[in-house]
Amino acid sequence: MNIVERDPSDIPRLKELIAREKNALQRDRLRSVLLALEGQSEPQITEALGRARRFVQRWAYAYRDGGIEAVKASYGGGRPTKLPADREAEFKKRILAGPTEADGGICTLRGVDARRILEGEFGVRYTLNGVYDLFHRLNLSCLSPRPRHRKNDPAAMAKWLEDSPLLSKK
Repeated sequence: MNIVERDPSDIPRLKELIAREKNALQRDRLRSVLLALEGQSEPQITEALGRARRFVQRWAYAYRDGGIEAVKASYGGGRPTKLPADREAEFKKRILAGPTEADGGICTLRGVDARRILEGEFGVRYTLNGVYDLFHRLNLSCLSPRPRHRKNDPAAMAKWLEDSPLLSKK
């Protein structure tokens, strides 16, 4: 493996990056490049790192073609969300505001209600598990305390407890 240093400061920079890196996979990528630059052969590098020959080749050649930046991890990001990121704050605000008259007189929103809101007001379809994942991503809880009825009267409940013939007084 004949890899030459692209910049005179690459070896010290690689050593610094290796020392700071917490991700073991990324650290091995950087170490494979450093060992190749120090003149070790491919079998020696695979033995030292405990990695496959193809792993060593891939990252050494990535350095050769693009420098240290090409060796750094790049995350693909995955599939885009159904609800656009710019509307997530609007959805969170809607959920935190609680149920409206349009929600049919319910006292607390559940996952199925959030699913209906997403489809009706935001025009996106989610599965119930997808709604709970969205809640998690937005730091919303799918659990809420037991709701109190809007006609609940604490004074009347206390009076009933005092006057109740069922409860014996000592």
